[in-house]
Amino acid sequence: MEADVSEMRNELQSRDGLWRRIQLECQKLYTELLKIKEYKDRQEIQIKHLSSHVQLTEQLENRNTGLLLFAESQEHQEEELNKIRNHVYREEQSHCSEQERMKTEISDLTEELHQKEITIATIMEKASLLERQLKMELETKHKLLTKQQLLEFRYRVIKSENTQLKEVV
Repeated sequence: MEADVSEMRNELQSRDGLWRRIQLECQKLYTELLKIKEYKDRQEIQIKHLSSHVQLTEQLENRNTGLLLFAESQEHQEEELNKIRNHVYREEQSHCSEQERMKTEISDLTEELHQKEITIATIMEKASLLERQLKMELETKHKLLTKQQLLEFRYRVIKSENTQLKEVV
């Protein structure tokens, strides 16, 4: 039985040794696997960097093309802007001269209106004076007419008396 135990012990030690070698081998394999995984990750990162570098290069080329187009567009827009500025400047000059002309015209019209108001006031004064004179003349003529009618009435009365006296005589 001791021999069996000793044999089992040897076998267990042998298996234990084998187990330890297997564990060491597993550790080595695991370490290698980690290194391989790390290497693979680095390669993927490099591939990603390369692809992103390619993409960035393409984007940069696209942006350069876009910048060139933008620069051309910018030049065209600056030309248009200069044309618009010149047009606005000419319009402002025209507007200023038109404004000055209108101010002068308004001033002339105001002066003319003032003169016309003075003329109207003078005419109104003369009309008022003429109206008063006309009223006075009408009153005078009315008095004269009344006097004439009275005189005519007296004349008729006297004529009638004269006729009666002639008849009596």
